[in-house]
Amino acid sequence: MSKYQALKQECYEANMQLNELNLVVYTFGNVSAVDRENGVFAIKPSGVPYEELKAEDIVIVDFDNNIIEGDKRPSSDTKTHAYLYKHWPNVGGIAHTHATYSVAWAQAQRDIPIFGTTHADHLTADIPCAAPMADHLIEGNYEHNTGIQILDCFKEKNLSYEEVEMVLLGNHGPFAWGKNAAKAVYNSKVLEVCAEMAYLTLQINPAAPRLKDSLIKKHYDRKHGKDAYYGQ
Repeated sequence: MSKYQALKQECYEANMQLNELNLVVYTFGNVSAVDRENGVFAIKPSGVPYEELKAEDIVIVDFDNNIIEGDKRPSSDTKTHAYLYKHWPNVGGIAHTHATYSVAWAQAQRDIPIFGTTHADHLTADIPCAAPMADHLIEGNYEHNTGIQILDCFKEKNLSYEEVEMVLLGNHGPFAWGKNAAKAVYNSKVLEVCAEMAYLTLQINPAAPRLKDSLIKKHYDRKHGKDAYYGQ
């Protein structure tokens, strides 16, 4: 049995959940799970339909994009995942989807404003949208440069990847991450729900105001603050 069996299973289950939550279409999208101790991560193989995917199909790759285990090609987004794992040491899982509302905001090249408490339950900032990739980066090592695009966005907007666990890429779509693969999927769903709610809000009232700071703080702190009291 592979020493990465548990890692493959974690990655497989997260990918299947991505499909069950209606965050992907056909074979679009992928989730990875990292093993920091061994310096590798597991990721969905490229172009394999979810109904055919098995745990043993999951590919193990190192942070330099070398295949360590697996007989299939890893996701075409593997280099982006590797770049983020290399530069963000506290990330344990990464998800990329082409979910409809998230992609719509990315195509509009707009941050998702924090309009309500659902958004504030998870983060205190607008969901950032990175600027579309520059031509010279598109023509270069595209997937690797997508990682650079994400880090540049967080630097420019002065955001912490540990506080804001999601991003939109202009004209492309969303990435989300977390302490493990399951949390990355959870954050992907949160992002999609917030994207849909924000879209509907602007249809009802194009001048809808941003959520006031006191409510942002209250809702975030009751889940994440030092005196958090949400849940068991």
